[in-house]
Amino acid sequence: MMKYVFLLLLSCSFAIPVVQAQTHDLEHIYNPDANAQADIAAAVKQAALEKKHVLLQIGGNWCIWCKRLYKFVNDDPALKEAQDKSYIVYHLNYSKENKNLPILKSLGFPQRFGFPVLVILDAKGNRLHTQNTGLLESADSYDKQKLLELYKQWSPAALDPVNYIKE
Repeated sequence: MMKYVFLLLLSCSFAIPVVQAQTHDLEHIYNPDANAQADIAAAVKQAALEKKHVLLQIGGNWCIWCKRLYKFVNDDPALKEAQDKSYIVYHLNYSKENKNLPILKSLGFPQRFGFPVLVILDAKGNRLHTQNTGLLESADSYDKQKLLELYKQWSPAALDPVNYIKE
């Protein structure tokens, strides 16, 4: 009898597909111990090599909306592809341990918009845009189309004068 139960369980295990959910370490998106100045400089250098911009997502591991944005983008293949196509992403920490105030001052105090806040730098480290992510929200999440439009609008290709077509 046990042999039949075992065979039944074994056959059922093959019939049921196993779906592995994408997992994210949402508790460690931001590193309060990071040398943010050096990390941003490295991101700018990488962006120059790859002909991309730098997307700073400023927030903290304490911030539920920061975690939602991270998960929302990384769980959606189209958003992730659009982000990765044009940007080197860096998560700049803002917390009790390390507020990175000198960097935020140089970026025009983007924290005034709340968290998370996005700052887009060109491949030379110049600030191009600061985005209040509250404007990208939809109910208790984010709006995919608004994020895709942001990525497109501030991409290197969109800002390249060679690609500009006058209507």
